[in-house]
Amino acid sequence: MRSRTRTGTEILLAASVIGVFGNLMLRATPWGLNAFLFVAVFTAAMFLIAIRRRPELLTPRSIALQAAMIFFASVYLIRDSIELRVYDTIAIIVIMGVLVLPNFGVNQRIAGVFHYAAGFVWSGLSSLFAPFVLLGADIDWKEMPGNRLSKSVFSVLRGLAIALPLVLIFGALFMAADAAFENFANRIVNFDIDTVISHVMLTSLLAWLTAGYFRGTLIDSFTRAAAAATSPIPKADDAKQEAKTDAGETGTSFVDKFAAEQAEDTSLPNNATVVEHINITDLPHAEVRTGGDSDAVSDEPAPAAQKRDWQNWDNTKFPQVFTLGRVETIIILGLIDALFLSFVLFQIPYLFGGMDLVQNTPDLKLADFARRGFGELVAVAFLVLPMLLASHWLLRRDNAKNETIFRVLAGVQIALLFVIMASAMQRLILLTGELGYGWTTVRFYPMVFMIWLAVVFVWFGWTVLRGNRNNFAWGALWSAIIILGATNLMNPDDFIARKNIQLMQQGREFDAYYNARLSDDAFPALIEGLRLMSAEDQCEAKSTMHYRYRELGQMTDLRTFNFSNRAAFELMRENDPVMHETADCPPYLQNTAEGY
Repeated sequence: MRSRTRTGTEILLAASVIGVFGNLMLRATPWGLNAFLFVAVFTAAMFLIAIRRRPELLTPRSIALQAAMIFFASVYLIRDSIELRVYDTIAIIVIMGVLVLPNFGVNQRIAGVFHYAAGFVWSGLSSLFAPFVLLGADIDWKEMPGNRLSKSVFSVLRGLAIALPLVLIFGALFMAADAAFENFANRIVNFDIDTVISHVMLTSLLAWLTAGYFRGTLIDSFTRAAAAATSPIPKADDAKQEAKTDAGETGTSFVDKFAAEQAEDTSLPNNATVVEHINITDLPHAEVRTGGDSDAVSDEPAPAAQKRDWQNWDNTKFPQVFTLGRVETIIILGLIDALFLSFVLFQIPYLFGGMDLVQNTPDLKLADFARRGFGELVAVAFLVLPMLLASHWLLRRDNAKNETIFRVLAGVQIALLFVIMASAMQRLILLTGELGYGWTTVRFYPMVFMIWLAVVFVWFGWTVLRGNRNNFAWGALWSAIIILGATNLMNPDDFIARKNIQLMQQGREFDAYYNARLSDDAFPALIEGLRLMSAEDQCEAKSTMHYRYRELGQMTDLRTFNFSNRAAFELMRENDPVMHETADCPPYLQNTAEGY
């Protein structure tokens, strides 16, 4: 059996197991332990197949990325914040795209942003369409081991796997179309057809996507397959198979056939004798041609076929009109630098005016000043990065001055950008500070994003502007992984609730309804701060937290287990007498204390 067939069958088996496991685990919501176990099993299956069939893909970089996937999946087990779960899921999907690159011979550490984006797209396309290739081309079904009975059983199972979903779909449509047929089917099939269809569909979907992704990650990419198909040197397995085929068809052993071929009449070039041929002083492997001037020996090596280098893909293949020279670079970056400089100079009073400016400017409110400026400045910082990366990639390399000009203009732009980013952070501090309106998730996560952008731009200057562009994407990726990991450990909702309670103690207004509707991660801080709240805020917080208390009491499925949910439930049960102190609350808030 060919190695490709073995790998394909192992992928099919792993995908089937993951499909069934995912159907059993992921149907229960909200996700907790089940999501963590699913990602762990998915990663372990990919690791085991790689170590058996493609050990060269298991570099320290790939192993580190797989460990990061499991870490982000563990957030479903320890945190309840919806925002964190969304960002961690995005991180897992991005890492899955980067894990595809070694299959194309691309080193992840020195790959570019384009490679990461291409890997992300390829992983998605593979998940959707690669199973067709896996079933139709990668696996040679004639090589499947076993006797006729086992092959027949496998064919029956494969036919049932294809036919059953179709039978269920058409049967459901017929039952919906005719009441008599529905009663007949219900008498024969004594189970919920909708439940069966949902189980089959979810299992099939997870198995299909898993098989496609594993195929794109673990089986030779189309570039390597094409190179192998055009190689003039046959593979050892193919040669052995050809020898066995020849021996089986003719009944003659390979040795006998070789001896018979050698016994045939052969002639040397130019009808020379053996002694004359030995005395020819041609270079090894030189080509001897007969007839006229072609008798001369050709010392020139045959031209090698050009091989596409996916690792060092650059703009040399582009027409010159699509690249940037010295003039274009000066115009593009020079104009943008001038715009940034004019903005910084014109807005200096507003950028660094602080609370004095807000208080001394008529009709200027703090909320308008901070909210309007912060969002736009974050967008500017975000757009500058891809613009600089694209400009640097399109830069012509035929003149060293082009690179020098780019470094100077890009350095000026980054310096101006840091001034703008400092202004954005200053506005956020005003909005959330002692005279501001407190913290929310909408204000916290953009702050984390700005911190990451600052790190990335420092890394950009250290790598791209110093001629080490190949190291930029890998460092930017791991800076995002580390900052997002630190954010998970920081527990944002708990941070937000504690900061808002501190501002409340300093006389700022406290939004009890919003803070109580944060995730279960914030409940320890809220329960500690209940005694510090006003009577009205206490009633509002207890009402919302009681509603969540009843929800947690009904979550008994082990698959949805979450440490934050369990800690919040136990904490509220321990403080049950405090939670039921609602005598001074309005009647509609007192009713929420009933039940627990």
